[in-house]
Amino acid sequence: MTKESTTIDVGEPSTVTKSSSHVVVDAKKKKGFVAAAAGGGYKRGLAIFDFLLRLAAIGITIAASSLMFTAEETLPFFTQFLQFQAGYDDDPTFQFFVIATAIVAGYLLLSLPFSIVTIVRPQAVAPRLILLISDTVVVTLNTAAAAAAAAIVYLAHNGNANTNWLPICQQFGDFCQAVSTAVVAASIAVSFFILLIVISAISLKRH
Repeated sequence: MTKESTTIDVGEPSTVTKSSSHVVVDAKKKKGFVAAAAGGGYKRGLAIFDFLLRLAAIGITIAASSLMFTAEETLPFFTQFLQFQAGYDDDPTFQFFVIATAIVAGYLLLSLPFSIVTIVRPQAVAPRLILLISDTVVVTLNTAAAAAAAAIVYLAHNGNANTNWLPICQQFGDFCQAVSTAVVAASIAVSFFILLIVISAISLKRH
């Protein structure tokens, strides 16, 4: 009696398993790269918008400081002992406004390199965090200067009957126009800072 032997070829299961695992790993890597590229894309867009906002805020704060610094008017009539003149240096609040807005403009200028870094490396956390903290501190100074000057401008336009503070804008119209424009410009700068803070907060959010 002859015994017949049967040979069964099982193939190479290890090779098939390895090939499947490589496909799964490659798919996960590609998915991660796509997600990172998408996240970097919108963050780079926000960084470009951040840079443009800073340029606009620099122009506005310089204009506000310059307008207040050059605000001066002398009435065409005077007496032997009195000359009616109004200038920013007549009020400490206006002096504070000029100094504060100049500091804000200087800070914005110094922050431009950090903003450029966030454009080149949109996923970088450190420069964006530095901008977020610094913007939050500086917007406080800008808001304080704008609010304090706005209170004085209001009194210059309307006066205060309870304290016998007479309005002066009827006489010093050009001066009041200049300081009012400066306060409006500083207030616009505050709104720009709020947008910058929101942009930094969104950019720091992980997806």
